[in-house]
Amino acid sequence: MTSRPTRTIRPAAKARGQAKAAERPAVRRRRAPGDTPYHHGDLHEALLQAAERVLEREGLAGLTLRAVAREAGVSHAAPTHHFGDLTGLLSELAAIGFLRFNAAMAAAGQTQTLPLMKAMARAKAYVAYAQAHPGMYGLMFRTERLDMMRPSLHEAANASFQGLANAVGAGGAERLTGEALETLSLEQAAAIARSWSLVHGFTMLLLDGRLTDILHRLPAGTGPDQLLDAMLRSTVGRPPAAMAGAMPPRGDR
Repeated sequence: MTSRPTRTIRPAAKARGQAKAAERPAVRRRRAPGDTPYHHGDLHEALLQAAERVLEREGLAGLTLRAVAREAGVSHAAPTHHFGDLTGLLSELAAIGFLRFNAAMAAAGQTQTLPLMKAMARAKAYVAYAQAHPGMYGLMFRTERLDMMRPSLHEAANASFQGLANAVGAGGAERLTGEALETLSLEQAAAIARSWSLVHGFTMLLLDGRLTDILHRLPAGTGPDQLLDAMLRSTVGRPPAAMAGAMPPRGDR
């Protein structure tokens, strides 16, 4: 067997090769989602923010644990570690929705002094929130996907119910607070259901585009706000019904 001659690298050639290697930029390996440690900062909050983005962009059908993990750039196991399962994640997200929803209506009500005007301001804030966050709004009322006994959601939903019941009670002789909320009269329950049905029904028709035909038939410049305003004013003859607001799913108390 004939051996091959050993190649000799001259010093000058070796130096030129080293110089070219130095000129080439270093190649950095892109970190895969699974490489991201899931104990960085407030990952619980980061996952909820990612879930909300996925929900508003892709709808409830596209909101999965893997989709949230990809959106947050973390391990697929991270959402399970923090929320247990998809129901846990959805419930925590719905709780955030109710808190924001309630805050928006409360702030709107504080801009007015007369009961009717306060109710109308709350109703308009209700619709505005749903229009701005249709995915979140839809999730909040999908009780079959939520764990209503999860502490955060249970408290947020109950606070929303209490806000509505107090608003309705303010139109009568006394406010409905504390134990009075647990044993409603038929008239009180009817007032709450009527108020919620009016505004929630209007909101769902609006979001689904089912009011388009009606709006096209109205005078120029008349929009959803004016239509809702007229609907609310038509209930002035029945004071409890004028107190529009939101009645969330209460679950088992």
